Amino acid sequence: MKLLPLALLLTGAAINVAGAAVPRPLKARRERKEKAAVVAEQMNQMKQDGVDIVSNDKQSALLRSYELRKKKTRGILRKRQTSLSSILFPGVSPEEYASSEQIPIYVDLVESRKTQVPFEFYDLPTCPAPPKEKVKGYRKSLGNRLSGHNVKPGPYEIRVGEDKYCTPLCAVSIGGKKLKWMRQLVERQYRIHLMLDQLPVLMRSKELNYAVRGYPVGFKAPPSYTGLREDEYYLYNHLKFTISYLEDPSQFDGVRITGFDVHPVSYEHNIGDFKNIGDSIPSCNADVDVVNDPSTYLALRAGPTGEDVQALYSYEVRWEPSEVAWADRWDVYMIGSPDDGIHYFAIVNSLMIVLFLMGAVGTIMIRTLRKDIAGYNEMQTLEEAQEETGWKLVHGDVFRPPATSPMILSVSVGTGAQIATAFFLVLLCAVLRLVNPMKKGQALTAIVILYVLSGTVSGYVSSRIYKFCGASDWKANTLVTAVAFPGLLVGMFMVLNVFLGIAGAATHAHFVTVLLMFLLWLCLSTPLVMVGSYFGFRADKIEVPTKTKQIARIVPEQPLYASMPWSALVGGVLPFGSVCIELFFIMSALWLHQYFYMMGLLMVVLFILISTCSMVSIVMCYLQLCGEDHRWWWKSFWNCATAGVYLFAYSIWFLSSKLDLVGMLPIAVYLTYMSMISIAFGLLCGSVGFLSCLVFCQRIYGAVKVD
Repeated sequence: MKLLPLALLLTGAAINVAGAAVPRPLKARRERKEKAAVVAEQMNQMKQDGVDIVSNDKQSALLRSYELRKKKTRGILRKRQTSLSSILFPGVSPEEYASSEQIPIYVDLVESRKTQVPFEFYDLPTCPAPPKEKVKGYRKSLGNRLSGHNVKPGPYEIRVGEDKYCTPLCAVSIGGKKLKWMRQLVERQYRIHLMLDQLPVLMRSKELNYAVRGYPVGFKAPPSYTGLREDEYYLYNHLKFTISYLEDPSQFDGVRITGFDVHPVSYEHNIGDFKNIGDSIPSCNADVDVVNDPSTYLALRAGPTGEDVQALYSYEVRWEPSEVAWADRWDVYMIGSPDDGIHYFAIVNSLMIVLFLMGAVGTIMIRTLRKDIAGYNEMQTLEEAQEETGWKLVHGDVFRPPATSPMILSVSVGTGAQIATAFFLVLLCAVLRLVNPMKKGQALTAIVILYVLSGTVSGYVSSRIYKFCGASDWKANTLVTAVAFPGLLVGMFMVLNVFLGIAGAATHAHFVTVLLMFLLWLCLSTPLVMVGSYFGFRADKIEVPTKTKQIARIVPEQPLYASMPWSALVGGVLPFGSVCIELFFIMSALWLHQYFYMMGLLMVVLFILISTCSMVSIVMCYLQLCGEDHRWWWKSFWNCATAGVYLFAYSIWFLSSKLDLVGMLPIAVYLTYMSMISIAFGLLCGSVGFLSCLVFCQRIYGAVKVD
C-alpha cells in the first residue's frame, strides 16, 4: 500500500493546502477535499490491515496523528498544524541522555476512579525509597501539597540503553491490617502512577487496541476462574518496563525518550535466602521468563495458620528503538479524549444564548425604554405627571438601600468580584503561557495566590456598596469581607481534612500546609482587603440621579413568576446553561483524571458567562421595576446566584451517572469540593448580576426628568 509522505500529513498539507497564490479558491478547496479523501481512504485501509493506534511504531504514529489532526490544528482564519507537545507543554525542549546515564523513575499517587481518596506510593507495603543524595527529588508547590501530589524518586534503577533481566528489589511481609487494606485497594481498582522523563507510565495492548495510564495494584479473580468458594485477590509484584527511544546522531547527541510502558505480572517468587538487592534467587534471573500464569500468581491471602504473605518485588527493563518523533510522544495519551469540535459547539451554543439575550436587552433599551423616556419627558401638566405608571413610578424608592442585611449583600458582591478577578487572571496567565494546567499543582497554586492578591478588589467593592447603604461600621464590614468566604472554605476543608487524615489519604493537608495557608490569609489577603476598604470608604458615595423618599412605597402584589424564589430559579437557568457543556469537560478533568488544556476557550466561556449574567439581571430587573417593585437589590443578586444551585444539582447528576464511587468518604470528598465550587460560582454570577442592575438603574433613571 502506497502512503502519502508522513511529513505531508503531519504538516497538515493533506487537509490545508498552503498555496497562497491559487488563482481560483473553489479549485483549491476542491483539491483539499480530494487530498483529504485520499488520506482518509489510506487510514481506513491501514485499520483494515490490522494497524493499531497505540503501538510505538511508525504506522501507528501516523494513524494517531490522523485521528488527532483536529487537536493539532491551531488558528481560526489561518489554520496550521502543530504538535501536541507544543500545545500541552509550550516552550519545553527535549532532553537528551547519554549512554549509560541514570534516569530516575518518579512515583506519584495511587488513585482510583471508584474513590477520590488517593494514597502515596510509599504508603503501600513496597520497597523503600532510594537515598535522597542519590536521586534528585521534585520541588513541591502549594498546589502539590493541597492536591496530594507528592512526587518522589522510585526504587528502580534505569540506565540509558542497558537492558535488565529479572532483578529482585526487596522482600516484604504483608499481614494483618495491611493485607486487608491491600485487598481493598485491589477491590476498588487502585492504579499506581509512575513517570520517566515527564512521561506517565502506560499500559498498552496492541491486541485490544487500548492504552491506559498507570498499572493496577493487583486483580480480582472470580470463583469460576480460581475454583475457590469466593473471590481471590492477587498482587502485581513484577514490572516489565519497556522504554522507547529515538536516536538520530545527525540531529542531536544521545537519545530522546519517546515512550514509557509497563506490563505488570503477578508472580510468586521462590524467595529462598534473598536478603539484599542484587542477591540472586532461582525464580528471578536471566534464565527465567516471568509471565502471568495462574499456577504462579501471588495471592493476597494469609497462610493456613495466619502467616503473612511474603512478597518479593522485582522488575526488568527493555530498551526499544522507535521512529516516533519526540514532539509526537504525547499523542497516545490523548487518544480517546473528547474531540475539540465539541468545545467549539459549546461556544456556539453559549453564543446563541447571549445573542438571544442581547436581542431582549436591545428591545428593552432601544424600543421600550426610549419610548418610555420620551413619554415621561414630554409630560407638561401636573395631572399628567400624577398619572405616571411603570418603572418611573418607583423613582423615589429605587435607590432605597435594602432593609435586610446590607452588610451580607455588600460582602457577597465584593467576594464575587474578587473571585471573578482571580479567575480571569488565572486564565490570562494560562493563555499567556505563564501557567500550565498540565503541570500538577501549578494551576491550583496560581488560583490560590491570585485569589489572595485580588483581596483589594473585594475590599473596595464591598466598602463602596456598604457606604452607599448608609452604614457606618466600616471595621465590621472590612473584617467580614476578609474572613467570611475564606473562613467558610477553610472550615469545610478542615472538617474534611480530619477524616482524610484518619483514612491516611495523600490529600490530607499536614500542619505545615495549613500553617502556610493561614499565613497567606493573615499576612497577605487580610491587609489587601483592608487597603481596598480604605480606598472604598475614602471615595465619594455612589451618585444616583434621583432622591429617595422618606416613606417607602407599598409594593403591589407580584405575579408568581416575579416573586422569590421562583424568579431566582428562572434567572439562574440561562447563566448555568451557557457554560454547562464546558462544565462537563472540567468535571471530567477533576474527577475522571482526564486532561484539560483549552484555556483560551475557557476564557471565552468566562466572558459569555459574565455577559449572560449581566443581561439576564437587566431584563429581570426591568420587568420587576415595571411591576412597581423597587426591591431589586437582593433579587438582582439571587437571580443570577442561583446558577450555583444548578451547578450543585448538576454535580449530583454527574455523581450518579458518571462516577462509581465506593464508600461514604469518597462521596463526602466529592460533595464537599463541589459545594465549594458551587458557592464560588454562585457568588461570581450574583456579583455580576447585582453590579449590572446597579449601573442599569443609574442609566435609565438618569435619562428622565424627575421633579
